[in-house]
Amino acid sequence: MNDHQWFAEQLALHRPRLRAVAYRLLGSMTEADDALQEAWLRTTRADRAAVSNPAAWLTTLVGRVCIDMLRARHARPEQLTGSWEPLISEHGNPEDASLHADAVGIALLVVLDSLEPAERLAVVLHDMFGVPFDQVAAVLGRTPAATRQLASRARRRLREQSPPSQAGLPAQRRVVDAFLAAARTGNFDALLALLDPDVVFRSDHGRRVRRAPALLTGIHAVAARAAEAGPRFARLCAPALINGAAGVVARDLGGKTVAVIGFTFRDDRIATIDMILDPDKLPSEPTAKSR
Repeated sequence: MNDHQWFAEQLALHRPRLRAVAYRLLGSMTEADDALQEAWLRTTRADRAAVSNPAAWLTTLVGRVCIDMLRARHARPEQLTGSWEPLISEHGNPEDASLHADAVGIALLVVLDSLEPAERLAVVLHDMFGVPFDQVAAVLGRTPAATRQLASRARRRLREQSPPSQAGLPAQRRVVDAFLAAARTGNFDALLALLDPDVVFRSDHGRRVRRAPALLTGIHAVAARAAEAGPRFARLCAPALINGAAGVVARDLGGKTVAVIGFTFRDDRIATIDMILDPDKLPSEPTAKSR
């Protein structure tokens, strides 16, 4: 087996983990797949004899590709919206199943997107995937001590803005079903009963709409918005699994996805609602339902 074939075999073997690493670093499955393609191209310049631990070596390689992509992204000040995109489960795809088994919720992706590239890479690789600090430091071109400081700073920011603890999936689905039922009838009181007092609603229209994402905070403001728009919009919605949690996909009469809504939950109430309307972040084909 030549080097080209060996690297291809190793990439195929470790692809699910590498794809999960890239998704957490980039927040976009499209960009994650682009990162793996770039990593594959870089293996053509590598020496198989220098690779003693293929899994670790490939993780480092993907990390280097992702940090380059993150830095390029942060150099574009005109970008008004988050760079993450929702992960909607598909039946029969083992890679999607492995991602959902340990998925990053949308609310956490929002927080991760606020970190500097080096902070994000340090905390994701070390804390979420167990990559040693000396290996992370090699990716960043910093000392292990400096990399530990980056991860520590990122952890503090994650704690300050951390999403609430999630209810179990069956409880999440019951709450989402009740939310849709209340929204379809514009039942303000029923919506109030399902929302956390400090609920946050975010709406991402994408870069094509030149304005920052909409933001509402507080139970009455969010309930009023849902009661006003719900009777018309909620009829397009169906429950789905979004980033490993109960969520909603809205489709037009032709089956095209027009919105994805992710939720986080606190004590069986909805704590955050993230509505993604950006067409660049939505699947172009009808998506299989997951219940």
